Amino acid sequence: MAFPLFRNFHVALQCRYSTSNIARRAIHTFREVRPLRTFRKELQGSQRTVGFVPTMGALHEGHLSLMRQAAAENTDVFVSIYVNPTQFGVNEDLDSYPKTWNEDVEKLQALDKELATRTGSGRITAIFAPTTKVIYPTLPPSSEITGPGSFVTITPLGSLLEGASRPVFFRGVATVCMKLFNIVMPERVYFGQKDVQQTVVIRRMVKDFHLDTEVKIGHTEREADGLALSSRNVYLGARRREVGVVLSRALKAAEKKYLQGKRTRADILWPANEVSTSKMMEQDDLPPSKRARVEVDYISLADPDTMEEIKVVDAAKGAILSGAIKMLPLEEPQEGEDCGLGGGVVPVRLIDNIILQPIN
Repeated sequence: MAFPLFRNFHVALQCRYSTSNIARRAIHTFREVRPLRTFRKELQGSQRTVGFVPTMGALHEGHLSLMRQAAAENTDVFVSIYVNPTQFGVNEDLDSYPKTWNEDVEKLQALDKELATRTGSGRITAIFAPTTKVIYPTLPPSSEITGPGSFVTITPLGSLLEGASRPVFFRGVATVCMKLFNIVMPERVYFGQKDVQQTVVIRRMVKDFHLDTEVKIGHTEREADGLALSSRNVYLGARRREVGVVLSRALKAAEKKYLQGKRTRADILWPANEVSTSKMMEQDDLPPSKRARVEVDYISLADPDTMEEIKVVDAAKGAILSGAIKMLPLEEPQEGEDCGLGGGVVPVRLIDNIILQPIN
């Protein structure tokens, strides 16, 4: 089952919403397209604007910060909660992706109360929580590279970096976002910088397909030690959590070189490679009961428009530093140890990035 079971939600199927209904600011939950579109058209008729935040649930402060940004720029915020199967490869962690519907709804309700205290702020108006049959009405969704289905592909951009490691990922992301944008018809859509390649893919899709929406990017929310917030962090546990911060530290080391005036690929990336290699060797030298082994997938220095690797940074244009690591399963979990959700057996992929800003 690709989608969590829902309880304690209502879907407005029988009634048409009036402006007095809207004024009460209930968070309406929809699972079907038609009632959501009816509601959306009423908002348009009332000259209201929608900021849309697509999510796969397991909400954290990073998601909530995007919703606050959306509320500051729109009268109404729509949130989707849908675990999209087509962006997971056949051997990836779809079944283990955290599904926390009740907690997510509580967070949205709490945020809406917070927004109610802000003068001029928009509110959380609707949750779109479809089933996979609603999103993929004709054929069962395929996660195979050559599988059947109606897909949106953005190449070569979607085949680089994360796309090279996860060949169907951006095809699935672009496809589900195209569907969601068509259903919700938002004036603005909101994505986090942490998934930087995703933001570039979505911007390209919106431009190339003349979609009538504006893509807005929110900054990456982090823990105090620099670890980027992610729904998958719940799987880390204490031991892997401590080691996982190596990615943000590696990227910061590279950024420092850029800020010191370095512009060549070798000069910028060597500190990042040194930090990550040192951490891998350190963990390999520890006994299995103490270590948290990590593999580096890539550390990239790329063009901000194409995500293609560059040899020299054009200071007038800047660049994107990004990386991905995999925290391997714990080898010898100890009794009473904080191993995270799943007991430490689920490998955890972490991604992060830093935008190297243009320097005039």
